[in-house]
Amino acid sequence: MTIRTRLILAVAAWCLVAVALVLPLVWLINNRDWGIGLMLLVPFVVYGLMRLGRVLEGWARATPPPSPQGSRE
Repeated sequence: MTIRTRLILAVAAWCLVAVALVLPLVWLINNRDWGIGLMLLVPFVVYGLMRLGRVLEGWARATPPPSPQGSRE
Protein backbone atom coordinates (compact mmCIF):
# COMPACT_ATOMS: atom_id res chain seq x y z
CA MET A 1 0.00 0.00 0.00
CA THR A 2 1.45 3.36 -0.96
CA ILE A 3 1.77 6.31 1.38
CA ARG A 4 -0.82 8.25 -0.63
CA THR A 5 -3.36 5.43 -0.28
CA ARG A 6 -2.73 5.17 3.44
CA LEU A 7 -3.10 8.93 3.82
CA ILE A 8 -6.44 8.90 1.98
CA LEU A 9 -7.64 6.00 4.14
CA ALA A 10 -6.55 7.81 7.30
CA VAL A 11 -8.38 11.01 6.33
CA ALA A 12 -11.51 9.06 5.40
CA ALA A 13 -11.44 7.12 8.68
CA TRP A 14 -11.00 10.33 10.69
CA CYS A 15 -13.87 12.01 8.86
CA LEU A 16 -16.18 9.07 9.48
CA VAL A 17 -15.35 8.98 13.19
CA ALA A 18 -15.71 12.76 13.49
CA VAL A 19 -19.15 12.76 11.86
CA ALA A 20 -20.26 9.74 13.91
CA LEU A 21 -19.30 11.52 17.15
CA VAL A 22 -20.08 15.16 16.46
CA LEU A 23 -23.39 14.85 14.63
CA PRO A 24 -25.31 13.05 17.42
CA LEU A 25 -23.67 15.24 20.05
CA VAL A 26 -24.72 18.44 18.29
CA TRP A 27 -28.23 17.09 17.71
CA LEU A 28 -28.65 16.20 21.38
CA ILE A 29 -27.30 19.57 22.53
CA ASN A 30 -29.72 21.37 20.20
CA ASN A 31 -32.88 19.30 20.75
CA ARG A 32 -32.90 18.21 24.40
CA ASP A 33 -33.45 20.31 27.50
CA TRP A 34 -30.60 18.51 29.25
CA GLY A 35 -28.43 18.77 26.14
CA ILE A 36 -26.65 21.86 27.41
CA GLY A 37 -25.00 19.59 29.98
CA LEU A 38 -23.36 17.75 27.11
CA MET A 39 -21.37 20.90 26.37
CA LEU A 40 -19.05 19.67 29.11
CA LEU A 41 -18.13 16.71 26.87
CA VAL A 42 -17.25 18.80 23.82
CA PRO A 43 -13.62 19.59 24.82
CA PHE A 44 -12.96 15.90 25.46
CA VAL A 45 -14.45 14.91 22.10
CA VAL A 46 -12.34 17.52 20.30
CA TYR A 47 -9.20 16.39 22.15
CA GLY A 48 -9.96 12.76 21.27
CA LEU A 49 -10.39 13.65 17.62
CA MET A 50 -7.08 15.51 17.63
CA ARG A 51 -5.31 12.52 19.19
CA LEU A 52 -6.94 10.18 16.67
CA GLY A 53 -5.75 12.42 13.85
CA ARG A 54 -2.17 12.26 15.11
CA VAL A 55 -2.29 8.48 15.44
CA LEU A 56 -3.75 8.08 11.95
CA GLU A 57 -1.16 10.45 10.51
CA GLY A 58 1.62 8.40 12.11
CA TRP A 59 0.12 5.26 10.63
CA ALA A 60 -0.22 6.83 7.19
CA ARG A 61 3.32 8.19 7.10
CA ALA A 62 5.04 5.13 8.57
CA THR A 63 7.80 3.77 6.42
CA PRO A 64 7.36 0.14 5.42
CA PRO A 65 9.92 -2.34 6.75
CA PRO A 66 12.68 -3.29 4.32
CA SER A 67 11.98 -6.31 2.20
CA PRO A 68 13.99 -9.44 3.06
CA GLN A 69 14.73 -10.05 -0.64
CA GLY A 70 16.90 -6.94 -0.92
CA SER A 71 19.07 -7.65 2.13
CA ARG A 72 22.55 -9.13 1.79
CA GLU A 73 23.60 -11.28 4.70
